[in-house]
Amino acid sequence: MRDMLGRNELIAVEQALHLMLHSSALKTSDEIDISIEEAYRFILSRDICSPENLPHFAKSTVDGYAVKSSDTFGATEGFPSYLKIIDEVLMGEVPLFRITKGEAAKIATGGMLPEGTDAVVMLEHTQLIDETTIEVVKPVSPGGHVIQIGEDVKKGERILEKGTRLKPQDIGALAGLGITDITVFRKPIVSVIGTGDEIVPPEKPLAPGQVRDINSYTLSGLIQEAGGTALKRGIIKDDYSSIRGIMEECLKDSHMVLITGGSSVGSKDLTENVINDCGKPGVLFHGLSLKPGKPTIGGIVDGVPVFGLPGHPAAIVICYKLIVQPVLYRIAGLCANKNPEIKKNVRARISKNISSSPGREEHIGVTLEEREGEIWAIPLLGKSGLITTLSKADGTAVIPLNKLGVHKGELVEVRFF
Repeated sequence: MRDMLGRNELIAVEQALHLMLHSSALKTSDEIDISIEEAYRFILSRDICSPENLPHFAKSTVDGYAVKSSDTFGATEGFPSYLKIIDEVLMGEVPLFRITKGEAAKIATGGMLPEGTDAVVMLEHTQLIDETTIEVVKPVSPGGHVIQIGEDVKKGERILEKGTRLKPQDIGALAGLGITDITVFRKPIVSVIGTGDEIVPPEKPLAPGQVRDINSYTLSGLIQEAGGTALKRGIIKDDYSSIRGIMEECLKDSHMVLITGGSSVGSKDLTENVINDCGKPGVLFHGLSLKPGKPTIGGIVDGVPVFGLPGHPAAIVICYKLIVQPVLYRIAGLCANKNPEIKKNVRARISKNISSSPGREEHIGVTLEEREGEIWAIPLLGKSGLITTLSKADGTAVIPLNKLGVHKGELVEVRFF
């Protein structure tokens, strides 16, 4: 989209994201079958329903005595109920006896209720009179201190939804139901291409005018953190044929491609041309109403999302979080309502006046501290090319598109890293 002078028009982040996420060309990662032992942080590609009731027997939630609840009604410390102990429930075994009126059986937490009982009296609410008799000093209602059959999970009930990223407790639930193999989305492979004649690997000494590769390592960590597999594809010179060659290689085995540098207007800025020439539909936007991150490019090449990201390290992180990561979550199969980023925002008071450029959504690196029971955001002001600005920050304070700045003490949204 260009203006009357042939320049790329800037669009809002939300509009750019909508173009990417709602493109019919965008594809989700393929499915694979894996063991639950290796499934942590994978995303389910199908709903999982319980093959059985859990628990499959009524069991005690406390240490005490299995009883007929009616035998305890009205019991108090002054007028206790007296019950005869006839047996003990052994853990992991089915009790082969039956409880009748006026009887009880000793039971531990997790023990199976014997036939004839409907509740468990806590040990603390009984007194042992002799080896075979207890007095109950507090009544228990039917079902008291008992987990009933299927109370946790009923057979056929959906326990995990398609699009769920598996947590340790999810894996535990699957194990508890006897489910040991599941179908998940393959973790997306994201190729990271560094461009720039001035960029050198971190292990090399610097010559005048050179800088070490920061962005490939930053992006690799962010990708892994989001559940993807990062492939650093090297540092490519600012040359059309070189960039196109590595791009075509990446498109063969990647679910997403990120190109750093080469996205702003200039004689060596070739990313837009390469994306358009490699496949359809090509570039969907070039230029965001965002600071830092204005020259960001987004496109799709034959189903593979491709982003051209600015070269400045701070801009890389902002653009990744706002534009790249939501698309990565989508192709990874993550359910939209399970996006973990929605839990990473907080409202805080800004500690100083901050001006911003009109017509741009601005992100300012901040640290957070508590002052008299309130959270305050302390800006870390610095140019977008500075390496340590975001490294020191807890997150970014957001100045919306339609604001010219914020005043000291004003509430702002802070997005955590």
